[in-house]
Amino acid sequence: MKKQKGLIEDTAKNWLSDRGVSLRDIGELVYDLQKSYYPSVTIEDCLENVERVLSKREVHNAILTGIQIDRLAEEGKLDPPLQGIIERDEGLYGIDEIIALSIVNVYGSIGFTNYGYIDKEKPGILKKLNDKNNGCHTFLDDIVGAIAAAASSRLAHREAGEY
Repeated sequence: MKKQKGLIEDTAKNWLSDRGVSLRDIGELVYDLQKSYYPSVTIEDCLENVERVLSKREVHNAILTGIQIDRLAEEGKLDPPLQGIIERDEGLYGIDEIIALSIVNVYGSIGFTNYGYIDKEKPGILKKLNDKNNGCHTFLDDIVGAIAAAASSRLAHREAGEY
């Protein structure tokens, strides 16, 4: 079973990379979220927490599911009206956020505020992913934001001595 987990984790990380998202991109989001609360935080601290979030099976599943749906939408392989809804990233669709929230939940409710902020502001890599000229990332932008929010939550809990 451990071998399969490694394969799934590696695939999830590779798919992120294939879609133009590096772990450093996510770490920079975490840094931006946490630097005013923890002035001594380093990008290495943030990357460590990103890695820990990316070690969770629930996170792998969300990444694989979301990226696969984005790919199918780019290829025009979804039936209408879903194809158009995902291509346009319609605001009332919300399923992309539901998958993202499964990641946010991994490290507690503080992740919700981090996620809400980062989803609205779209800093760093999220701005690029949200640009419709760079492919369909309806699910991916929310997933990346959720990973950053969860890593920020983990970091905050660790600083409080809870993890």
